[in-house]
Amino acid sequence: MRRVLPVAVALLMLAATPMTRTQTSDDAGVKNAKQARAALDAMVEAMGGQVWLNMKNRMQQGHVAGFDHGKPSEGTTDYWDYHAGPDQDRIEYTKHRDVVQFYIGREGWEVTYRGKKALPQEQVDDWLRRRDHSIETVVKTWLNDPKTILVYEGKRLAERHLADQVTLISAQNEAVTIQMDTQTHLPLRRTFQWRDPVFKDKNLDAEEYDDYHTFDGIPTPFTITRFKNDEIIRQYFIVHVTYNQQLPPDFWNVDAAASRIKK
Repeated sequence: MRRVLPVAVALLMLAATPMTRTQTSDDAGVKNAKQARAALDAMVEAMGGQVWLNMKNRMQQGHVAGFDHGKPSEGTTDYWDYHAGPDQDRIEYTKHRDVVQFYIGREGWEVTYRGKKALPQEQVDDWLRRRDHSIETVVKTWLNDPKTILVYEGKRLAERHLADQVTLISAQNEAVTIQMDTQTHLPLRRTFQWRDPVFKDKNLDAEEYDDYHTFDGIPTPFTITRFKNDEIIRQYFIVHVTYNQQLPPDFWNVDAAASRIKK
């Protein structure tokens, strides 16, 4: 009996160990997810809270500069960028605003004095991919899905600011990482990866946000820098923003826009 009892006790302890480890791991995961959710909630509140969440539309006016292999192209282009709901975007280019691009639903169109034409599919795919992984989509869609996984990844440096880093993984196994300023809680950087359909290698898409100004209760970055595989490809310099405009009934109609541009 003296030999059997210690062995039995040891076996019971070993049997209990995996459950204890699993429970500890589950507790740590729940705590981590709560920390991630708290960071995202603070970000939403900093961005305007219910005012931002209930935004009907947004217009950003500014200049955009292109880059080739990290080197800036000559000059900038004037643009007016309108966004409404989850899937309506309209961008007007040049001082005369006579080049208009639409991304409505999953389609892309361009209107010029020559009329309308479908945008190249590669360009449409790039726009939709970024829209599907935008901070707005992540907060308003992903975050409301109970199957979305939240991971708090600690503090990082982003644009020379200390940031809280959170990664969200959707039910479709898509991931977006957001870095938020630890003091202001405003987003500093958003990144996601996507696989090239031809070469099958992974690409990194990133946006950095800087120089925030508040309009209609919503802090808005006036400098937005786009990266592909850590190389700058676009930079947007915003000069004016308005929210919740009364837009004409046919504002999102491609044919109506085509009829207004002078031939």
